[in-house]
Amino acid sequence: MRHVLFIFLIVTFKAFAQQGTIRGTVIEDANGEPLFGVTVQIKGTTNGAITDFDGKFEIKAAPGTYDLQASFVSFQTVTISGLAVEQEEVTLIDQIRLKEDVELLEEVVVTAEVIKTTEAALMTVKRKSASLVDGISAASFRKIGDSDAASAAKRITGVSVEGGKYVYVRGLGDRYTKTQLNGMDVPGLDPDRNSIQMDIFPTNVLNNIIVSKTFTADLPADFTGGLVNIETKDIPDIKTTTAQIGFGYNPSMHFNADYLTYEGGKTDWLGFDDGSRELHIGDNELFSAVDVATAGQTEQSQIAAQQAGFNKQLGAMRERSFMDFNLGFSTGNQKEIGIGTLGYNFALTYRNSTEYYDDALFTQYFIRTDQQELVQISNQEGEYGVNNTLLGGLVGLGLKRNNSKYRINFLKIQNGESKTGSFDFEIFPNTIASDFVGVQNNLEFSQKSLTNLFVSGEYFLNSWTLGWRISPTKSSIYDPDIRFTKYEILLDADDNPRGFDIGTGNSGVPVRIWRDLNETNLSSRVDASKEYDINGRDAKLKLGAGVALKNRDFIIREFNLNVEQDEFIGNYDELLYDENLYPSENGNIYYPQYLGGNVNQFDASVSNYSFYASNEFFPFDRFKAIVGLRAEAYQQKYTGENQQNIVLDNETVIDEFNLFPSTNFTYQISEKQNLRFAYNRTIARYSFKEASFIEYFDPLTGRTFLGALSPIEDPETREIIWDGNIKSTLIDNFDVRWERFGDRAQILSISGFYKKFSDPIEIVQIASANNNFQPQNVGDATVYGAELEFRQSLGLINPSFSDFFINGNGTWTVSQITMTDIEFEARQRNAKTNENVDRERELQGQAPYIINTGLSYAGQQNGLEIGLYYNVQGPTLTYTGGPRGAPDVYSIPFSSVNFSAIKNFGENDKMRLTFRVNNILNDKREWEYQAFDSKDQIFEARSPGTRVSLGFRYSF
Repeated sequence: MRHVLFIFLIVTFKAFAQQGTIRGTVIEDANGEPLFGVTVQIKGTTNGAITDFDGKFEIKAAPGTYDLQASFVSFQTVTISGLAVEQEEVTLIDQIRLKEDVELLEEVVVTAEVIKTTEAALMTVKRKSASLVDGISAASFRKIGDSDAASAAKRITGVSVEGGKYVYVRGLGDRYTKTQLNGMDVPGLDPDRNSIQMDIFPTNVLNNIIVSKTFTADLPADFTGGLVNIETKDIPDIKTTTAQIGFGYNPSMHFNADYLTYEGGKTDWLGFDDGSRELHIGDNELFSAVDVATAGQTEQSQIAAQQAGFNKQLGAMRERSFMDFNLGFSTGNQKEIGIGTLGYNFALTYRNSTEYYDDALFTQYFIRTDQQELVQISNQEGEYGVNNTLLGGLVGLGLKRNNSKYRINFLKIQNGESKTGSFDFEIFPNTIASDFVGVQNNLEFSQKSLTNLFVSGEYFLNSWTLGWRISPTKSSIYDPDIRFTKYEILLDADDNPRGFDIGTGNSGVPVRIWRDLNETNLSSRVDASKEYDINGRDAKLKLGAGVALKNRDFIIREFNLNVEQDEFIGNYDELLYDENLYPSENGNIYYPQYLGGNVNQFDASVSNYSFYASNEFFPFDRFKAIVGLRAEAYQQKYTGENQQNIVLDNETVIDEFNLFPSTNFTYQISEKQNLRFAYNRTIARYSFKEASFIEYFDPLTGRTFLGALSPIEDPETREIIWDGNIKSTLIDNFDVRWERFGDRAQILSISGFYKKFSDPIEIVQIASANNNFQPQNVGDATVYGAELEFRQSLGLINPSFSDFFINGNGTWTVSQITMTDIEFEARQRNAKTNENVDRERELQGQAPYIINTGLSYAGQQNGLEIGLYYNVQGPTLTYTGGPRGAPDVYSIPFSSVNFSAIKNFGENDKMRLTFRVNNILNDKREWEYQAFDSKDQIFEARSPGTRVSLGFRYSF
């Protein structure tokens, strides 16, 4: 008997071991929502499963080919024919769509190949949503082959990606675009941005990327262009393990022997300093000039040791640059355990990129009313090299039980950037500056870190769904030992060089800077929704509350070198030779500039408490509405002091309670056509950096950023130009849109929009302070325009062209801002002869037009995708001119033409080869000063060159 039992167990074990698995999702065709309780079984057998609250199911079956049937009361039965099951493999069905069986129609039969390649669920959500949404799903990731979220987001209508990292929607910049991770605010590597760096997320750990173009009450109110939500997978459908490697080559930047760099730390390649740049002097060990003059023998030894502890390198060096490269690994799977289904995801990413610009140009001009052309103040021309390293890791766990689901994600990102510059510098004689000719070197390193934890729970109780989320984040930026040194070149009577000098008024003194930023962020929210009927039509009530708490500590520690030596050979490092350094006679010595008060030190905090309620319903047949109201109580506090020793101690600088109504209406003209109307109110706020007293100097560009809390006074008229009283920007948004959907993600839509801005925030030039810029509220503004979006298969010409697509979107915008009295009067005072100054001008940051278009081939059978894409943005006001003759600065259109080719090959398409060429036209990045009846002059320019990249990915 024991032998029989033993044989039975072995046979049973082998039978299960040799089985395959069928997994899939069932959705309701009418709204794209998952269906709970659907019976899915292998036709002609009793082997089947019931879908859970996510519409998901799993069936074990022996290897073979089957017909799979999905049925549900009052819904049309769907049969999937020719479904192949392989031993110990997972056969995945992305979605099965069930239609209401109102006419007792016969069952629908589709082939397994069709059902596995469709992206119908996301398109249905987009079509049926009462708000304007766009997106791209995991099904498309697998088919198209984009390796990271930034590459994938570029395929979403109306989305552009800046620098391969940051997403803009409808051409509105970072202030008006927001990025979330799993529906929660997460500060990026640059916490002053509204959006997170998207190229750190590999697509095989993502469920989808959704872009909301209109506000609804359950979303945060601080976006206007769009909100991008990156949703990671909780329970992977199939086991995936991938490894990838990629290389990028730019002929003007890589393998270049003239590349500029300097001796860094041993761990720079990992994105952080090894401690060799650390400031070796504590805040309680500082010596002032008075202390040095009266120092005894013991203090002199301490001071000498401090001076000897500074890194001796001040000048740049050259070495041959390497090409860009990246590595990636990710894996994920699910497993049944005693309490439910456990899923996991793990991803590791490493990137190293190098840039070298040998034609960088930064200038400064101003307007003189007695001269037709702009008058040049300064010219900074030269070269700089940048090496950027990014190391990122993501670990995610998900647990699904009968009526609940839990998730936990851990994200860690480390980024380091080394930057080295060498420039010729000239200041021209004019009314606000004296002449100067010099050279300068900049040595910089910045390390950024982000650590995020995300925990959530969701519960399904009959018609109610309850959920909670909490997400703490810690981010930091540390810029250790930024070195900036400028020599004056002395000229003889014939303007020939005769020597060097340093420490003069225009050259300034050599500077070393340590910048340190630490920020903590805690976001949490609870949500509840209930499905019910109104007059026999589906409706959904949503309620929720949230809290976001942020705190930032910031400090700049600056040391200036007091130069006592009187002879120079023009070698930057000579300033720190032992014979030229304290305590030698006429020795140079570093003095701290933050004794007795530091304008560049602050503590700040934000609290934002939010509540919302919304109702989604059908007031009439084919007419859907979402009506909601969101309340936010926002408070921002600041501790710091300014140059006039005005001290704010935990002072409230913003204290607002705002209501944000939202109404979104959709009239369904037909199954594939909608007409939409929307009104909502949103907000744009000052960042921590902007709502401060700081004076943030960028040694590369020579520009200084001033915090908005600092009042600005005209030195001639003593008139207050800016009073330092900051206000958030309130925006009223109106949208109308007609859209028509087709198969294979085809779409045609025409939109119109109108936006009214109250007290918009702009970056303004401060002409009374050389090369200074400050955020200010600048009056009221309006923006209106139209948008065209399309994606059309060329199969309408001939069926043989059905895998070719032409796609694009264009936005045409008119923006107008009514200037404040101070700005208007200042522009009148600086008006030239015959110049008529209008009270209105363009809004900063709003492009007059944006065009994205492309021609692509997406082979359904051969695994090949090829595309040629074009993007251009019209001239855009980047910096607003200020009083005393500062002209406006505009970006010049950059014509970006890019090519990409992706080929899947090997058994089950396990291998993928990607080839891309960016900036085929080799266009330049340029910004220009513009003024009435004057020739445009370069403000900033550089050549990014043409980049060719090759990537390979293997799926295990």
